[in-house]
Amino acid sequence: MGLGTRPYTRGLTELGNGGYAWLQPDGGWGWSNAGLIVDGDACMVVDTLFDKPLTQTMLDAMHAAEPVATVSYDYLVNTHANGDHCNGNELVGDADIIASKACLEELATENPQMMLNLLEAAPGMGDVGEFFLHCFSQFDFNDIHRALPNHTFEGSLDINVGDKLVELRQVGPAHTHGDVLVHVPADKTVFTGDILFIEGHPILWAGPVQNWLDACDYMLALDIETVVPGHGPITDKDGIRAVQGYLSYIRDEARIRFDQGLDVMQACRDISFADYDSWGDGERIAVNVAVLYKEFASDNSPNDVTALFGLMAQIHKEIHKDHRG
Repeated sequence: MGLGTRPYTRGLTELGNGGYAWLQPDGGWGWSNAGLIVDGDACMVVDTLFDKPLTQTMLDAMHAAEPVATVSYDYLVNTHANGDHCNGNELVGDADIIASKACLEELATENPQMMLNLLEAAPGMGDVGEFFLHCFSQFDFNDIHRALPNHTFEGSLDINVGDKLVELRQVGPAHTHGDVLVHVPADKTVFTGDILFIEGHPILWAGPVQNWLDACDYMLALDIETVVPGHGPITDKDGIRAVQGYLSYIRDEARIRFDQGLDVMQACRDISFADYDSWGDGERIAVNVAVLYKEFASDNSPNDVTALFGLMAQIHKEIHKDHRG
């Protein structure tokens, strides 16, 4: 599914014409991608990473590749509010940090210290704690003083990086409440944030799912050749179609079981994901089905994230028990 000329290796991948992607295999929990857009002595960073050491390593590599443009950072775009795309914001100095208004509102409710607290408590939390450690124990959440966006927008915003036009388009709520795509028309490139997970199950934290499907249609209509996902290898329009197909499939299959009266876990166990066996993080189906069930029921209450992690922990344990068996 990834472009054959773009190897999926950790570090900075040059896209051409002043574009770069920072990739973090295997793209699972917390191992996000980021980007750099350069024109002349101007630059824009697309997302930071889950912790400061990872972000500093990335910024050092970007500076080595583009020493003039990255003497200082003109812009940083946060594609959404998940910590693996913004916990390193403080390291970009005086950059204008841009995000959707909804992203800023979501960030205001999060605190990186919470991750430290949960990791400390995890050994005493049974299966949920074991799953949490599986997802997040490799990251360093110490000393994060998250710099929040200081420039927000709703709908769309165009920015010139040097003479290069960059189009920011809000497509959330979908994965989160404030998802933004970063499109560079001159380079035929789009940085998608977590609107795309390639070779991994996407996760529907917010919804509605139709917004996510519409975001895929929007990208498919663009004149693009290079697609940098939030997680996974660089791809093209085939990668967009694969994610769109997954979302359509899980929506339709969950609806059938909702109408039959199955509960969330019964539905998760009943839906066949044979076509997606090679995709990582299969436990995310629990969140996807749970949030779709809420959507079908017109339930707009906030997600119980602790309960959702409990469901994922169950599915994760079942998946790996089956593989061992």
